[in-house]
This record gives sequence, C-alpha cells and structure tokens, in this order.
Amino acid sequence: MFKQGKKIKAEYDYLLYERDPDPSLHKGFDNSDVIYLLMPDRFANGDTTNDNVKGMLEKADRSKPLGRHGGDIKGIAEHLDYLKNLGITAIWINPLLENNMPKQSYHGYAITDYYKVDPRFGANEDYKNLVKTAHQKGLKIIMDMVENHCGTGYFWNDNLPTHDWYNQWPEFTRSNYRGGVQSDPHASEYDYDKMVKGWFDVTMADLNQHNELLAKYLIQNTIWWIEYAGLDGIRQDTYPYPYKDFMAEWMKAILNEYPDFNVVGEVWLNYPSQVAYWLDNTTNRDGYRSYLTNVFDFPLMYAMSRAFNEKDGWSSGTLALYETLSRDFLYSNPMNIVVFADNHDGDRYFSKVNKDIRKFKLGMVFLMTVRGIPQIYYGTEILMTGLEHVSHGELRKDFPGGWPEDQNNAFTEQGRTPLQREAFNFMRHLLNWRKGNKVVQFGDFTQYIPENDVYVYFRHNDKGAVMIMLNNAEKEREVDLSRFEENLKGYSKGRSVLTRKLFENLDKIIVPAKSPVIVELIR
Repeated sequence: MFKQGKKIKAEYDYLLYERDPDPSLHKGFDNSDVIYLLMPDRFANGDTTNDNVKGMLEKADRSKPLGRHGGDIKGIAEHLDYLKNLGITAIWINPLLENNMPKQSYHGYAITDYYKVDPRFGANEDYKNLVKTAHQKGLKIIMDMVENHCGTGYFWNDNLPTHDWYNQWPEFTRSNYRGGVQSDPHASEYDYDKMVKGWFDVTMADLNQHNELLAKYLIQNTIWWIEYAGLDGIRQDTYPYPYKDFMAEWMKAILNEYPDFNVVGEVWLNYPSQVAYWLDNTTNRDGYRSYLTNVFDFPLMYAMSRAFNEKDGWSSGTLALYETLSRDFLYSNPMNIVVFADNHDGDRYFSKVNKDIRKFKLGMVFLMTVRGIPQIYYGTEILMTGLEHVSHGELRKDFPGGWPEDQNNAFTEQGRTPLQREAFNFMRHLLNWRKGNKVVQFGDFTQYIPENDVYVYFRHNDKGAVMIMLNNAEKEREVDLSRFEENLKGYSKGRSVLTRKLFENLDKIIVPAKSPVIVELIR
C-alpha cells in the first residue's frame, strides 16, 4: 500500500515464495568447470514466433550485423546436449533481460526491466526451466548482470524515483573508461568522477548506487534472480565502473545468503596488479576488500594474443605467458581467476592466430591446462572468426545451423568443414579429458622458463602429475627432460593425452613444430 499523507495512492499484492529446498542449487562454479560464453540472440533460434513481439521497438533483421537476429532461450535449450558432448560444464549467457531500445538491443546490456526476460528471448518461466533442464544434464548456468547502468528506455526514465537515481551531469558526459583510477592512490577527483559517474554510452544511463533505495533495489533483484531461477553463478559486467563500496556490499549480501556462490567480475584492466585489487583479499593498501570471488584474467588474454604469433625472445612469444604468470604472487588465489582467449568484445581467437590451426591448438591446450577456470566463446570450437575493428557484429555472428533457413548446420558433424571437424574433435577430446582429470583442475602449477622455443609446465599433486610442452618454433624440438627432475621424480613413463603414444622413458621427448604435447606421467 502506497500512501501520500493519509491518502492511499496505490495498492500492490506481492507474492512471497518459499525457498527451493534443492541442495544442488547455488553450488557455484570452480576449477572443475569449463565455461561456455554464448550470446543468446546469435546462438540459435528455437522459436521463430517470438522474433518480433508487439510493443518491442526493434524488429528482427538478420541482414543487419548489429540488428536482432532471433536467437532465444528455446534455441539454447535445444542445444544443451551439443554443449555437454563438447565437454562444457557451465554456460555463461549474455544478458537475457528486456532491452526495449530502438536499435542495437541484441546484446542485452541496455536493460529496461530488471525483473523481466526479454519476450523476444522467451519468458521468465522459460529461463527458469532452462536452468532446471541444464542441471538435469549436469550443466551450470551463469547469469550476466549489469549493476553499473541501465537502458535509457527503462520505464522509470522519464519519472525517476528520486532526482539522484542516475548520476546526472549538466550535459552528456561519457565515462573515461579508466578503471585503474579506483585503485590509483594518486587519482584526481576529476578523473575518479568521470570514471564512476560518467555514462557508459548515450543509451546507457549511469546508475547512482549511493542512492540507498537504488542500492537496495539492485541487491534485492540479484538475490531474487538467484533464488527464482536457481542460478549457479553470476558474471558481473563492467565491475570497476560502479561505486566500489556498493559492489562490496552487493557481494557480501550475496554471500550472506549463498556462501558457496560465485561471481566473476569483468575487470577489464591491463596489469595483474590492477586486476588483483578486485579479487577478494585483505591486503589492499587502502583497506578496500571487494569480497569478489572470481575475476577474468585480461592480462593473460593479452599475452595469449601475442604468444604464438611471435618468436620466443626475452619477453616475446611464450615468454609473455611465463612472465604474466610469474606475477601470480599479486593475487590472493590465482586458482580463482577465469582464463580465456577471447570473448564477445574482442577479436576472435582463430582470427588472432591468423587462422593457423597449429597456433589454435597451442592456445587451446594452454587454456585448458593453465591454472584457473577456463572459458571459451561460442563458435571457438568450429573456428569462427571476427575482428573488433570491423564491427562488433563480426565478433557476434550467428552460429551456423542455429536458424531453420541455414544451409550448413555446424551443430552436426556433417555440417562442418574438414578443418572445423578437426578443431571440434580436438576440442571435444581436450575438454572431456580435462573434465575427468582432477590434477589438471586443482593441482599445483609449476612452470619453467621457456628454452629453445619450448615452454614446459606441470600440473601436479600427491596423486599424479601432467607435463605440458608447447613448441613455438617452426621446427620440431628434442627436449632433454633432465631439467625437470624435480617434477619428474618418482615417475618412469608417460602417455600422450593427444595421441595416446607411450613414452617408455622420460629422458627426451621430441615435440613437433608449432605443436603441443600433454603427457600424463606414470609411476
């Protein structure tokens, strides 16, 4: 009941649901998982009848790279078995909530109703059923959320609940996108204000989380979605852009309700020291504690973008990987970092390695065996390409076969080209091997300085060890293994994960040109 003085202005009935007693819900994600990022509008169109919905401003048009194409929740649900067969264990779905904007609403980051799935994707109940079905198949669902901004088409936009609901400026002021000012001890107020209070885009209003009503609204909305849908995790967009004290309170509220839950923050910063500031720790010099359980490893992504295109040098080639990982002392727990080669905002990995399948395999082996939690972008397994400077639409092309009219269906073996089949089968073998290997998932990580163009590292624990060898040269390399005695001690043989070849002794191994070798060690 809403009153103005003694006069009743409006009444509304709230439904209070009982909590779902299922103990398997909200269990979070961890190092045993491989996360698959997909953009719902571009993955698969399972229900063509909702491509255009009355009241939704933008209509579907597949001819427009930045238009809506019709992918939906039903399309995702129809391909859960495809993802499970590939070896995926968790699915991060770009925002599914309503984006009723006049154009370029396909990406989902200009939300116009925080409590409603966009009807062009389906309904709230469809999302809830997707999570339930995914759980039945052993798959987790990670929801993409946005606390920093909302779409200017939000129903409250022309009559804000309070005058300071948005961060307001005399005229449109864009963020400087310099997330480092949040941790910079020398930052000016001018730069800080422009970063935190500046708008992300003209269509994305910057929310003022220092407004107590809005802060409570956002926290309650998050907890509602976790409980309603049965979520396993959250990916939080533009993590350093809101007020950081609010984000800490937001995280504490989540963990108070769901202690085993995970949130991975998009901390798109260039240096491990900057990213480490946001991963939960108690050592930040300014006393800030984020309570954030996971972050993305953008610095390692940049190193991966270089490593296999460059010759090994003092800091080039695979030395870029080694040097980046040598800075793990900055993180409170490097195992809680999500590692990735690409995502929906940058060049696709196969494009980054100049469409060289050898470099692709080197990168994917590294991604699946390095410390942390791996994430791949939809279509990586079939070598989809795209360059950010051309268009974001190029990075987010439709998955071939996701639409009834598509001539080729890459969800099936016969619908893939020979090169796509090679990549898919390689990825399926690698991911499913990783799924059953606790040493690679949770074992310690020991790396050796790359020598003679070969980068060698180990995943190991008391129960076993795996040796990974990445040859970055255009010639095969014979590697003397005596250098790795500290990790080989107690092991007499090894078997290749990729070829099943048995190594009868551990004296020397020949690594083919531009190729990976994974050896499961045998006592």
